Amino acid sequence: MTLRAVVKAGGSVGVDRDAVATLVAEVARLDEIVLVHGASAETDRIAAALGVPQETITSPSGHSSRRTDRRTLEVFAMAALGVENFLYVEKLQQRGIDAVGLSGISGRLLVAKRKDVRSVKDGKTFLLRDDYTGTVEAVNLPLLTQFIGPGRVPVVAPLALSTENEALNVDGDRVAARIAVAIDADALLILTNVPGLLRDPRYPSSLRSRCRPRTRRSTSTATASPRGSRSRSTPTRCSYSRTCPVCCGIRTIRRRSSPRRRSTRPRSSRRAA
Repeated sequence: MTLRAVVKAGGSVGVDRDAVATLVAEVARLDEIVLVHGASAETDRIAAALGVPQETITSPSGHSSRRTDRRTLEVFAMAALGVENFLYVEKLQQRGIDAVGLSGISGRLLVAKRKDVRSVKDGKTFLLRDDYTGTVEAVNLPLLTQFIGPGRVPVVAPLALSTENEALNVDGDRVAARIAVAIDADALLILTNVPGLLRDPRYPSSLRSRCRPRTRRSTSTATASPRGSRSRSTPTRCSYSRTCPVCCGIRTIRRRSSPRRRSTRPRSSRRAA
């Protein structure tokens, strides 16, 4: 019996890479792990060293994020691939794990749709046409599964390829959730420097121990599955967090009471993102 899981390590200040690598290595000796990492703090550091100004934009909904023009995208790639990915692969190799460094643009591992980014400034809303951020829509499962197995860990940087073959900066939490759904993971672990899932990121006291996606009961539809047809309600956007690990995948990943016995047959029937 093996456990299949996705681990997301945040890229903010305070995330201990050695602790993350030790945790992943201990589990990966017997189980199947995919590691996804961020690079926000390292991007800030490299941008400051290179003199590349960083701009924070606010969406009409009030969400703040980094503006990713082409130069910032290149700096992000330096941080994600040249530092974070490199260090995690090195640390896992030092712990006896055959880690492979990847990004979403490698072999079209992650395909994303470029966002129509809107920013609010001085009470006016602007469409940013030079922003290179996107939303992951597909995972190249045949490619990814070649690197998954006990003692082997793919380390994935949150970059994706657009349908126009342009590199995009994508949200690491959502990348981890998409991959978890694609590989039919038993668990999705998000390691971060905040206490947990917050209803409001401004207030640590808004910590939630459980989150269920809201559903539209009126749009419940029957979907086919290997076990027969079943009804499923269409999830709406979670009201608790824009990066909720429960809601940003296609289906909820439920905790199982015990690890599932893996079949020796190919996973051709498993669902893809």
